[in-house]
Amino acid sequence: MSNTHFILATCRSGYESDLAAEMVAKATELGVYGYVQTTKGTGSVHYHCTSENDLNKLSRQLRIDDVVFARQMFTHLVTIDPLPASQRVEAVLAALLPHADALPKPLGQVLVEHPDTDSGHEVAKFCRKFAVPLRQALRKAKLLSAKETSSQSRLHIFMPSFEQLFIGVSTAAQSHPQNNGIRRLKFPSAAPSRSTLKLEEAILELLTESQRQQLFREGARAVDLGACPGGWTYQLVSRGMHVEAVDNGAMAESLMATGQVSYFAADGFKYKPEYGRAQLLVCDMIERPDRVAALMQKWLQVGYTDAAIFNLKLPMKKRYETVAELLKQLTVALASQYSIVCKQLYHNRDEVTVAIMPKA
Repeated sequence: MSNTHFILATCRSGYESDLAAEMVAKATELGVYGYVQTTKGTGSVHYHCTSENDLNKLSRQLRIDDVVFARQMFTHLVTIDPLPASQRVEAVLAALLPHADALPKPLGQVLVEHPDTDSGHEVAKFCRKFAVPLRQALRKAKLLSAKETSSQSRLHIFMPSFEQLFIGVSTAAQSHPQNNGIRRLKFPSAAPSRSTLKLEEAILELLTESQRQQLFREGARAVDLGACPGGWTYQLVSRGMHVEAVDNGAMAESLMATGQVSYFAADGFKYKPEYGRAQLLVCDMIERPDRVAALMQKWLQVGYTDAAIFNLKLPMKKRYETVAELLKQLTVALASQYSIVCKQLYHNRDEVTVAIMPKA
């Protein structure tokens, strides 16, 4: 059993080095110093702080929404290694008891999680089953609230394998309220492509409820660059918007039949909105990320659109550096009037999603 303290963050497998570079950069911005420990293919990064004060500062100030490549994040308390083959609930409680005074009381949630790796997927079923008796035991020990709430602090049980288990805590801002930081979505059968889930997740994860209410309303207009066959357009139409779908391919007939879609066979880099402006611009074109970012910036600066949601396809190397540089450019150009959020979402692959919304 180990008591080494650090911030544990999880990511898509294969993106460990990108998350590690980002964690170092974010910690340095906050005046916190330490070192990262990770191995490719583990789906996790450990950021070790040089002092307890730095650990506490990083835990308070680093939000999950601010870390592009992190799915989940929490402050480590204790490691159980090796994890016994039986009486695992008792083992977790025994490991927690020495830290009981330091735990937020009561904890609002307990999340039993696993990495996005082959070994992690092997323990996924066990994690789901293990959560039930663990919650009961934590409530009996008066460490977990009787009613689960995502607005309070969380207890994280992170299992890379059946032999090892990390225990930690997070604030509501430091972590994601759902297991593994993943919002599970059901593919709508009427959508013409699975890419529809990318935009749905972006709308739910990157926008506030207020932003969604202001943006998606009957009669509002949107432009979808690189629209075909209509996965993203489907999300906008289902929210009552009229969509200018721009692409050289064919749109799904079911979308055209709604009367809410106008199709334009045009170059997305040369197109201008039909009526001079639109409430929203969305884009999932397979193009260089710098070209897409520059195009989105132009539309916002000249007033073609009020807001934008778009994907940036990532290069094979220096993915974090590429994202950081483009976000810096967008921030310098737009931050005075817009809020900018960027995440690698669950339904993304080699890309990140950016949402730029007008400030209230």
